[in-house]
Amino acid sequence: MGSPLQLVVITPETTLLDEPVSSVSFPLFDGQIGILPGRTPLVGRLGYGEMKVVSVSGERKYFIDGGFSQVSGGVLTLLTSRCIEASAIDQSAAELELRDATSRHAASDSEIDSRMTDQDRARRKLAVARR
Repeated sequence: MGSPLQLVVITPETTLLDEPVSSVSFPLFDGQIGILPGRTPLVGRLGYGEMKVVSVSGERKYFIDGGFSQVSGGVLTLLTSRCIEASAIDQSAAELELRDATSRHAASDSEIDSRMTDQDRARRKLAVARR
């Protein structure tokens, strides 16, 4: 196989990852995608959920929270508001987020959509933490 894929993950605070990887799978807004070295150019809108990174040091999992992805010239760049390593997720805090979202009163369509999005995000974060 040719050269590895360079993964760059950028949050508002920092460049979290900048390393060669064998493969990456992550959520787009409309489903999961897997990226291997040699991928043709791509731009996509990120969803939220599990990102799995495979490199020479093994497999790592993260919770990723929206943003944008771009593959260009052997580099996969993810711009996201949050990226948390699975082992660093506080399961109790994630359960509290889910309870808060579930119990939040919503009257308008936009409030209902927001509550449902927050519930789904919290469920996916919990799923990443429990794996």
